[in-house]
Amino acid sequence: MSIFVSILGLGLLILIHEAGHFFVARAVGMNPRKFYIGFPPALVKTRRGGIEYGIGAIPLGGYVKIPGMHRPAAGDLDVHFGRALADQPSLTSAVEELRRRLAAGDHEGARDAVRRLAEQIEAASLSPAAASAAERGLTDIDDALGPDAYWRARTWKRVAVIFAGPGANLVLAVVLFAALFMAGGGRATQTVDDVVPDTPAAAVGLQTGDRILEIGGQRVEAGDIANVISSSNGRELTLSVERAGRRVTLGPVRPRETDGSYRLGFVLRGEGLGFADSTWQAFRVTGLVTKEIGASLGRLATGEGREEISSPVGIVQGSSQAVDQGTTNYLWVVGLISLSLALLNLLPLLPLDGGHIMFSLIEGIRGKAVAREVYERVSAVGIAVVLLLFFIGLSNDIGRLGN
Repeated sequence: MSIFVSILGLGLLILIHEAGHFFVARAVGMNPRKFYIGFPPALVKTRRGGIEYGIGAIPLGGYVKIPGMHRPAAGDLDVHFGRALADQPSLTSAVEELRRRLAAGDHEGARDAVRRLAEQIEAASLSPAAASAAERGLTDIDDALGPDAYWRARTWKRVAVIFAGPGANLVLAVVLFAALFMAGGGRATQTVDDVVPDTPAAAVGLQTGDRILEIGGQRVEAGDIANVISSSNGRELTLSVERAGRRVTLGPVRPRETDGSYRLGFVLRGEGLGFADSTWQAFRVTGLVTKEIGASLGRLATGEGREEISSPVGIVQGSSQAVDQGTTNYLWVVGLISLSLALLNLLPLLPLDGGHIMFSLIEGIRGKAVAREVYERVSAVGIAVVLLLFFIGLSNDIGRLGN
């Protein structure tokens, strides 16, 4: 059940990302052609206002089709209409006319050529595969030639639409963090909220609701507890707690080293912060995590930090463990994953959002489009880098699962 919840949560984060693209695209006049919950093929679909809404057969995330992400090129015709030409060579003249119009940059003439080609394809006798490919090609090229095509929009609109996806994940992370700080994730108290099973705290008999008064004979406040335990370096400690109105002494007990720090294995109850303080702490945590992710990428670039990368397998594993530890822990993990998705998508690599933003800015500064061949070469490099990171993360996750 926890794995199902974690997969559902990851899918929701991707859906929120796509919804950011969708709503901002509509707001700036780029009318998306499709918006799916899940990925096609469609289980159910309907069309409203020129947009196809559907539920996809692959129940993870979402899918948005924005028209004309790339300037249409003459070379696209071979992909779209190669099968149709093989079936019906009589279509050659119409396809070549469209090719000449695109090569010359005559976009209005190209739209007329698309309509004439569509009429001929409709009348031709084509195999189902050729007809399907030709229909998709006609739709894609006509969309790319339309006035609401992405590549024809002003630079700020293109940047806004692409940034909206990571931006939605970023906003969600900040809102989740602020809500968690308000709900009790702010100031720690001296009261034990949870005791982790199979830890020294559980072995010595510490219970939820105990109020810690002294550790090793030293009176402690809430902010001192973790430091006093960690600075013991594994030496035996006694705990003095208040339980049901009476003082109870526990131990001695020896802290266990976990993730480089000595711990007993309990969680302190949090005290909620006000709205202003919670919002500030949410932004502070976002900044700290952003800095650490940036440092991790920097270490990776120098050949270090390989073990810090994780694939979706590891993300699901980690979030499913958080589900088992309670709703609060799971929501913290969801917020961190949402923030990570936002930051990684902003890397200046095609096909990531950051790559599209970078090229939109370059084209805005140059005042003309970057050649399609450049897009394709840079995309090939970006895809190779993304796949490399995926396989490194997957190998790490397999190793962790094996251990």
